[in-house]
Amino acid sequence: MENERSKRDKFMRIGLIGLPNSGKTTIFNALTKQEAPVTAYANAKAEPNVAIVEVADDRIRRLSEMYRPKKTVFSTIELIDFVGVTKGSAREGLFSGPDMGLIKIADALALVVRNFTNEPESLSTPVNDIEKIIDELLISDLIIAENRLERIAHAYMRGKKTNALQMEEKVLRRIVDHLSENRAISDLDLDSEQEKIVRGFQFFTQKPLTVILNSDESGFGKNGDFLSEIEKKHRVIEFAGKFEMELSALNDPEEEKLFMADMGIQESARDRLTRLAYGLLGYISFFTVGSDEVRAWNIHDGNTALDAAGTIHSDLARGFIRAECFTYDDLMACGSEKAVREKGRMKLKGRNYLVQDGNILSIRFNV
Repeated sequence: MENERSKRDKFMRIGLIGLPNSGKTTIFNALTKQEAPVTAYANAKAEPNVAIVEVADDRIRRLSEMYRPKKTVFSTIELIDFVGVTKGSAREGLFSGPDMGLIKIADALALVVRNFTNEPESLSTPVNDIEKIIDELLISDLIIAENRLERIAHAYMRGKKTNALQMEEKVLRRIVDHLSENRAISDLDLDSEQEKIVRGFQFFTQKPLTVILNSDESGFGKNGDFLSEIEKKHRVIEFAGKFEMELSALNDPEEEKLFMADMGIQESARDRLTRLAYGLLGYISFFTVGSDEVRAWNIHDGNTALDAAGTIHSDLARGFIRAECFTYDDLMACGSEKAVREKGRMKLKGRNYLVQDGNILSIRFNV
C-alpha cells in the first residue's frame, strides 16, 4: 500500500476564501469548468464546493505523443471553495465545523477579493477586505492555540507535566504572543522540532497565501495601484472572474483564444493560478514514462530521488537501489530514449540526488 506521503503528494490542495459576494464561486467555476450555483448575496452554503482539476503541461502531451501509452496522467490540484468569511466568523465557530477539515488540510490559501461594483454598494477596498479576512484567520489561530494551552494547564493539574507537553506549551506561548501582535505564524521563526510540534494544528496563518484580485471586465488590467499595494505583503494575481467563468464554458478552443486575446489574457485562469501555486508552494514536476503510462508527479523542490521514489510508491522507496535519470529537454533534443542513452545523457543517481523540474525517472529497486 502506498505511504502517506504518496497520498498527499498526488495533488496539491488550494482553499479559496473571501468575504461573501467576493466572487469566490465564480473564480471556482472559472478554474474548474464546473457550474456551482453563483447567487448574489447568498447565505452561507451548507458545504464547500470541491473539484480536482488537471494541471496543463505541454511536456506531458509531447511525452504521450512519443510513447503512445495506454494511459496519460497529468498532475492535479484540488480546489476547495469555502463559505464566505465575515467579521466575527472565527469567534462564531465558522472555522470549527465538520467541513472545516477540508480547508484546514489545504496546502495554500487563495484569498479572493472583490474589485467590481454591484449592489449593495460598499466603500470597502480590496486592501481593506484582505485585512478583514486575515484578521479572522489570526483570531481563529489564536483561539486554537489558547484552547490547547488551557488543556495543557488541566493536564498539569492532573500531574501529567511531561517533557513533550512542556515543549508544546513553550512553542504555543510564542505563537500566542506573536498572533496577539497581529502577525502571521508564517512570519515566526520556528525550528524543525517546533514545526513538527505544531504541524497537526494546521494553523491558517502558517499556510502560504496568495491573493486573487477579482476584477470586472471593464476594469481588468487597469489596477496597477491596487496590485502594487497588495504586493507589498502578498503574492497577487488578477482575474476577470465573471468573464473567465463564461470563457471556461466555451467548447471551442479557437474561440476561447480569440476572446482571451481581446482581453489581453495570455493564459487561462487555471494555468495562471497553477504556475503561481507551484512557485508559492515550491513544487516541481518529474515524470515517469513507458508504454503503459506517462505520468507527471508533484514533488517539493529540494526533494531527493528517494523522496521521488516514495511519492510513486512506498515499495520503491523501501527497496531503492538507483534512479535512472534523464531530462525532458535532452529527450526532445535527442529524439528518442535510445538516442539519449547512446549520447551518454542517461545517468544513474543515488538516493540523495536532488530531483530537478523536468527530470524523467525510472527507479531501480529490490524488495
